Amino acid sequence: MSAHTRPIRRTLMTVILLTCGAVMLITSAAFFAYEYLTFRQLTLRNLEILGKAIAANSTAALAFDNPGDAREVLSALKAQPHVVAARLYLNDGRLMASYPDAAAHAPAPSAPGNDGYRFEFGLLRGVQPVVQDGRRMGTLYLESDLGEIYEHFQFFLGIGALFTLACFAAAYLISGRLQGVISKPILALAATARQVSERRDYSVRATRTQGQEFSQLTDAFNHMLTRIEGDQTRLHSQLSRLDLLHRITHATGARHDLPSLFRVVLHNLEEDLPVDFACMCVYEASADALSIAVIGPKSAQCASALRLAESDQLPVDQNALARCLGGELVYEPDTREIRFPFPQRFSEAGLRSLVVAPLLVEKRVFGVLVAARRASDSFSSPECEFLRQLSEHVALAAHQAQLYGALQRAYDDLRQSQQAMMQQERLRALGEMASGIAHDINNAISPIALYTESLLEREPGLSEHAREYLGTIRTAIEDVAETVARMREFYRPREAELVLSRVECNRLIDQVVNLTRARWSDQAQQRGVFIQLKTELAENLPDIMGSEVEIRDALTNLIFNAVDAMPEGGTLTLRTRLVSSGGDITRQVQVEVADTGIGMDEETRRRCLEPFYTTKGERGTGLGLAMVYGMVQRHSAELEIESAVRHGTLVRLIFAVADPIVPAAGARPRPQQPLSRLRILLVDDDPMLTKSLRDILEQDGHVVTVADGGQKGIDTFTAALSHGPTFSLVITDLGMPYVDGRRVAAAIKAVSPHTPVILLTGWGQRLVAENDIPTHVDRVLSKPPRLTEVRATLADLAPVGETSAAGRDSGKHRA
Repeated sequence: MSAHTRPIRRTLMTVILLTCGAVMLITSAAFFAYEYLTFRQLTLRNLEILGKAIAANSTAALAFDNPGDAREVLSALKAQPHVVAARLYLNDGRLMASYPDAAAHAPAPSAPGNDGYRFEFGLLRGVQPVVQDGRRMGTLYLESDLGEIYEHFQFFLGIGALFTLACFAAAYLISGRLQGVISKPILALAATARQVSERRDYSVRATRTQGQEFSQLTDAFNHMLTRIEGDQTRLHSQLSRLDLLHRITHATGARHDLPSLFRVVLHNLEEDLPVDFACMCVYEASADALSIAVIGPKSAQCASALRLAESDQLPVDQNALARCLGGELVYEPDTREIRFPFPQRFSEAGLRSLVVAPLLVEKRVFGVLVAARRASDSFSSPECEFLRQLSEHVALAAHQAQLYGALQRAYDDLRQSQQAMMQQERLRALGEMASGIAHDINNAISPIALYTESLLEREPGLSEHAREYLGTIRTAIEDVAETVARMREFYRPREAELVLSRVECNRLIDQVVNLTRARWSDQAQQRGVFIQLKTELAENLPDIMGSEVEIRDALTNLIFNAVDAMPEGGTLTLRTRLVSSGGDITRQVQVEVADTGIGMDEETRRRCLEPFYTTKGERGTGLGLAMVYGMVQRHSAELEIESAVRHGTLVRLIFAVADPIVPAAGARPRPQQPLSRLRILLVDDDPMLTKSLRDILEQDGHVVTVADGGQKGIDTFTAALSHGPTFSLVITDLGMPYVDGRRVAAAIKAVSPHTPVILLTGWGQRLVAENDIPTHVDRVLSKPPRLTEVRATLADLAPVGETSAAGRDSGKHRA
């Protein structure tokens, strides 16, 4: 067993025994050394005395040279068993006698050596001179073994061993009793330490023992346990609060709005700190007051006793809350001692301890955390520090929630702006595309419009059905022209110079029904589908202000969409009604188009107004509802869409009622003066348009000369100036190859500044809206031209002094 694992009692006994043994060994060694040296000297001294005695007795034998007497003297050495040899020499070195006799035959030293006694070669040797009356007569040589010394030492060692054994036995018996005085307190401390270590129970204390040193050791050990217990308690509290802080921080990280963030903080405080009342307040700088934002879920009863509710305001100066708004944590151990209304509420409600922690972000307090307990002075310093740290985390989380909300709003605004920009970009692209084809479309429909108006005006023999059909064709042509003009500017606000007119919605519904009858009736029946049309028109419906063409076109698109949404047939309902909002102050006209078709899901309903978005596949363009929405925007109207899958769709257009008509006093229509016969130069590269317009103008009695290009028109006008007759005015197209209408107008004005120039173009409405009328142009007319506009323009621009009665000439011509 090693020294590290040997029991303390055995260790103490071993220490005691080893100490005793070491003492005995040292003592015995000292005695042995002393005896050894002393006994050697004693033995040497005894041999010297013996030698002197033998030498004295040998003087007679040497004097008479008697070897026999000499041997007899030496034989007395038999009494000394340790003397192993003796010799008597004469002065001349001759051996006279020896002891024992056998030594005479043994080799003897030639000379006895120097006088004196000494230890040599394991023997004690002595040379003693034999002297009589001061005269040396011979020499005595003695030789003794060391047996006597060895025997003495053996005896001494035996006694020492017995004494040592006796000492060990006595030490063992005594240490067995005395080691308990030391080992028992130590073992008791060890048992207590083991119990503390195994059970992790630092409330255990060691029993105090007698003895100053052991008492001090026990007291120090118990004091150490007390400190460890206190540290463990504080550490456990800190870990609990840290875990609570972690849970609160984790919970607040998943919330991005202040009320839910505050609620989760207060819930954890009430459950785990715990507190009897907790709430969050937000500082309102404008009122210099704290507004209660959220009260803890378990604090409702206390809040009732405190007469506090969410959204209540607490003035700062009147309630001693300025310190907290300065960024300082306020702790009131006993609210009964505070003479301000806010702490007094807590005192009256039985809440004695109050902590108010600031919510500080970037050195600015935007709110406070209020926590209270019923017992006085019940918040410890670590708990106050925890509330301070918690308020910092809550403030940071709240600030991040506010930033997140602001960022989310900014992101939503940016996304909406991006979507709006993308939508506007798509609309701009569509408008540019429409502008590119507007000229060709307007040129194509201009002859139809002119001949239709001419037939309605000049053919009195037409049947009623023929006139109705021609009127529908004229209306359709006007709608096409207006549609082409609007395609470039889907969502642009209505231009100020485009004047709205009064529109009768019920009459407009009847027109749309007739315009779309082929789609919802004839074509549907060809497919074996029956669509029932229902009209629910309000009586005495007031007029609205708007563009009749645009509204009619929007209703046409809505009917087409409704028919497409009923592939198996159904009911198509057109409805008008008059509603009032805000009492009777504001009246509105509602026009509804409803179907019983397949309906739309939420995603389709949300995106149905986007340009080019369609669910019809190749059959759809995605522009119908977009154009409807553009019309609504231009009319400052409202659009509502109600739809559900398999339950149909209802689209509601809401217009403001037009102001009543107040006839102006004395206002009379100005009669149109009859036109003079005019010489007109018509410049256009479209032969169909020039032919139709020439026919119409010639029917009115005018002389029309046609030039099929810009340069040819300039040459024709210049030649007329030189050789006559001159032209009364010039009508020119804008978009022509090589020389366009602007250059034609500039050239005409350069040679004849007073000759009126009329620009007839498919871009006419856009030029007027954008105030982009060419400098040398007197009037702009849009394609397709209307006879009334053309005649009014000719009447306004006809040169003064032109002769002839247009009535007579035109009458003759018509005849």
